[in-house]
Amino acid sequence: MKRVKLTLIALITVVAISNAQDKPAYQLYNQKGKIAKYDKMIEDLAESDMVFFGEYHTNPISHWLQIEMVKSFYELKKEKLFFGAEMFENGNQLVMDEYLAGFYSEKKMIPEMTQMWGNYKTDYKPMVEFAKENNLRFIASNIPRRYASMFNKKGMDALNELSPEALAMIGPLKEHFDASVYADMKDMMGGHVPPNMLNIQTAQASKDATMAHFSVKNFNEGDLYFHIDGSYHSNYNRGIIWWVNKIKPGLNIKSVTTLTQSDWDKLTEDKRSTIANYIIVVADNMTQTNR
Repeated sequence: MKRVKLTLIALITVVAISNAQDKPAYQLYNQKGKIAKYDKMIEDLAESDMVFFGEYHTNPISHWLQIEMVKSFYELKKEKLFFGAEMFENGNQLVMDEYLAGFYSEKKMIPEMTQMWGNYKTDYKPMVEFAKENNLRFIASNIPRRYASMFNKKGMDALNELSPEALAMIGPLKEHFDASVYADMKDMMGGHVPPNMLNIQTAQASKDATMAHFSVKNFNEGDLYFHIDGSYHSNYNRGIIWWVNKIKPGLNIKSVTTLTQSDWDKLTEDKRSTIANYIIVVADNMTQTNR
């Protein structure tokens, strides 16, 4: 009788696990379209110089995996690990450094940060706090939004109006700009290409060039740099990654991206193999955080 009960309990457990797996929150794939194991991914990525994580800004699976990857990378790289993020403008670097050094509390830090994202506490704070607790660097890599707005209105001519101090906060945009890198932005306009399309592409490039610039500027040989950005900024080795390769060729760069299940299903085999080294496919109806 006891054996029957144990068998029944085991059967119920197996059924429960099977049912839970019928509705997975996410699935991890490699660029061959095959299911990837988390530990193997971490080992592979940790051998890189830079890893760019393309997220959905309000997707909790993206943010949960980011902090889990941070912990795993730290076990392997220790003080050689450092971070960067699109969500922080480089004009805030001093505030970030002082906060990480323990100069003042979060209550005083947040009001000093310009353009702080509304979902900081739920989605990005864990990574910042990990850096603080472990004495790791965190790079505020993005361009100040006011300058990106100028490029959107005036294109490359905006560079002629800015001071040397302002130009120091912008990546080498003019030296390497290539509108063809952002050609698909026209498709995203739904067939209606606005007359200032080149300016829009220039504004997008100003963000990528700046994030690439500060990523390279703060990188030292032997480091592992883990950067968080919206997936468009690093998918298909374009955006930030394209700019890093222009500024400092030869770095070992890998990427992770996020896709919904429906978008993953639409991708051709070629697209799946080139979008990123690892793809996090999340449920379409996943609950979102507030930005």
